[in-house]
Amino acid sequence: MRNQDDGFDYHRYRQLLAEAVDEKKRLALIDMLIEERARERLEAQRVSDRAAMTASVIATVLNTSRD
Repeated sequence: MRNQDDGFDYHRYRQLLAEAVDEKKRLALIDMLIEERARERLEAQRVSDRAAMTASVIATVLNTSRD
């Protein structure tokens, strides 16, 4: 069995998949999965941007203190 990602709720998705008995529900499930993945990627980008800004500020402070 695959390693289960902490951020991925397998039980919830399995339940939603079991409930998706018609085309409309299956499409809604697909849309929800896409939206959740997009949200995760956006949050990861924000974290990355924040880390880059912090590193930039630290570099600027260190360079200023050496002068």
